[in-house]
Amino acid sequence: MQQVTNKIPGLVLTDHTFAVPLDHADPVGDKIQVFGRLIQSQGDAEAGTDRPLLVFLQGGPGFCAPRPGGDSGWLGLALKTHRVLMLDERGTGRSTPVTVRTLARVGSAAAQASYLMHFRADSIVQDCEHVRRELLGEEGRWSLLGQSYGGFCAVHYLSEAPSHLDKVFLTGGIPPMGNTAQEVYHATFASCVRRNNEYYARYPSDVERMLQIARRLARGDVRLPCGDLLSVRRFQTLGILLGASDGFEELHYLVDHAFAEGEHGMGPAASPYKQELSYVFLRGFENALNYDTNPIYSLLHEACYTQGVASLWAAEKERSNWPQFQWSGPDDERPLGLTGEMIFPWFFDEIGALGSLQETAELLADQAAWPRLYDQGNLAQNSVPVAAAVYTGDMYVDFELSKVAASQIAGIKLWCTGDFEHNGLRADGEKVLGKLIKLLE
Repeated sequence: MQQVTNKIPGLVLTDHTFAVPLDHADPVGDKIQVFGRLIQSQGDAEAGTDRPLLVFLQGGPGFCAPRPGGDSGWLGLALKTHRVLMLDERGTGRSTPVTVRTLARVGSAAAQASYLMHFRADSIVQDCEHVRRELLGEEGRWSLLGQSYGGFCAVHYLSEAPSHLDKVFLTGGIPPMGNTAQEVYHATFASCVRRNNEYYARYPSDVERMLQIARRLARGDVRLPCGDLLSVRRFQTLGILLGASDGFEELHYLVDHAFAEGEHGMGPAASPYKQELSYVFLRGFENALNYDTNPIYSLLHEACYTQGVASLWAAEKERSNWPQFQWSGPDDERPLGLTGEMIFPWFFDEIGALGSLQETAELLADQAAWPRLYDQGNLAQNSVPVAAAVYTGDMYVDFELSKVAASQIAGIKLWCTGDFEHNGLRADGEKVLGKLIKLLE
């Protein structure tokens, strides 16, 4: 374990790196690195106060932990009673990152798929156990705060190693434990329809603006700054923004200046054959989505829901059941349906940076040997205090499926609220975490 300490106003940050097995079933085999940042308030650090540890598990899959800039929000509240360990889950951030380039060094598509099977919640939790033993000893205990997919990991932890946990807090992260991937996407497509309707009700002028963009893209000659062709169906994936509290505005102001204006531009009032999409819009589209920089998200998103079965591109199958997302062409006057947190097989055709991973993605979609993630017998006998924020309008983690799953965790205390979207912890973390702490008092 290596350590580096830095200080920013109000916080002392100690960086740790840990060598862990790639496959925890083979502890003497290949090793990877897991990075964690231990955070203390400046006052605690100067006084030598050794508070209990709270581990933050990030949403995703495939995204690293937040990089703290101060002691505001949920972090400031947590630091009043705990030290906080922000872990970069394996394959993300500084934890032996999985990128297109690093996967190329793994070898063939089959080798890559085999490698990636070690990057789900089960392996992340085993990494946590390795880190816990190094920091706290064999019998040490700590608490968890799991956001979104981090909550999925926390529930797996709760079902596999509860004796090492003091408390568990979940925000938008109760996993559907008994549902197939397609059943999950059936629920989230319904949420997408609702959020589309709410978006167009807020910005009715965007109904026509979205159609204008789609008609222009349908010509098949619009390229993003990275060189990729921008198709209508790829444009529809901007709907992932609709699941956040600030997503409506982010999307609206992006498409608001979609067309080039001025002396040399042809804006939306021009003939469809002369309209030009602005560079600012095209670059903004790239910046809004990160499938290329975080390939674990694309490769393993459906595997979050699979236990002993193959996902078989469940979101693509389910999409065919929703005519709202089937745009038939320039004469289609229906509001353009924007999709959400779904991965489709054509990503690996149309997103140039992912093209080399197409065969790997197919192998993972066909893989049925995914281990069980949740021991429902253990969860039914749970004795660890658990509190969860469940958002009634959550577009990514379905409210009804979350309630069903919560009923299988003994003793869990729920705060069901319509005041926040999926990003409630980021939007008002002090209030969200504060409510969960009070539930357990």
